[in-house]
Amino acid sequence: MATNEEALSTTDHEVAPAEAWDAIAAGYDEFVAPGEASLANEGLRLAGLKPGERFLDVAAGPGGLSLPAARLGAKVLATDWSAAMIARFEARVDEEGLAEAEGRVMDAHALELDDDSFDLTGSQFGVMLVPDQPLALREMVRVTKPGGRVLLIAYGPPAEFETLQFFIAAVQAVVPDFEGLPDDPPPLEFQVADSEVLRQRLTDAGLHNVTVDTTHEERVEFCSGEEMWNWVLGSNPIARTIVGDLPEDQQATVRQVLDGMLRERSGSNGPAVLTAPLNIGVGTK
Repeated sequence: MATNEEALSTTDHEVAPAEAWDAIAAGYDEFVAPGEASLANEGLRLAGLKPGERFLDVAAGPGGLSLPAARLGAKVLATDWSAAMIARFEARVDEEGLAEAEGRVMDAHALELDDDSFDLTGSQFGVMLVPDQPLALREMVRVTKPGGRVLLIAYGPPAEFETLQFFIAAVQAVVPDFEGLPDDPPPLEFQVADSEVLRQRLTDAGLHNVTVDTTHEERVEFCSGEEMWNWVLGSNPIARTIVGDLPEDQQATVRQVLDGMLRERSGSNGPAVLTAPLNIGVGTK
């Protein structure tokens, strides 16, 4: 077994394989995806999605962006390289009777789709973390119709991502040697945390009339350290790598520390609300 220091180290641009995303699909679907619908609706509004339009969701996970698009009347194809994530999406589609929505397993870097096929191509918290984002963005542009739009929703600066900072602080309270996230380069999740970097990447991918909205934020409610623990470990395989080798008693202590931090934030009155800045980029092909 790795030592605490080894288990809690981070590597530059560590990329989790599809199997790692398969392993957290159930947790993502249960703990993370339900809170994404309001963000998705705002992004789809900014991108001007209309009923009947063809919408492609790239790196869709269990459908945080594509399910809201289907509910708005779009003809939806959700793609992800994790078969388990797509299975979760398809189960939701069946439950809700969304006849114009389907899922396919596909790599964002090489979309197995024809050129000029979709009115709107989007990704929420997906293409933000692929290892070759410029290539993935060019693929999104390639499959979008001339005059169509591309939408990317990603996190802003990690220092303002409160859930992440709470979690790091709680781990450091238990394992003081844990250094937290690397700064240079930052983890892939934050490669377009700078809104100007996102604007330039969308432009370089072949889009014009690019706008990046920085006025919205993610808001997540937590009633306990256990809830936050489940949310963080369900959101990304890297989180499980960071804390998975901690002994169970230390994991429990981290959750207890989180309990105290959340009570302090909420004033022991209802759930604690933690926020994260967002960059919502939209461009036209």
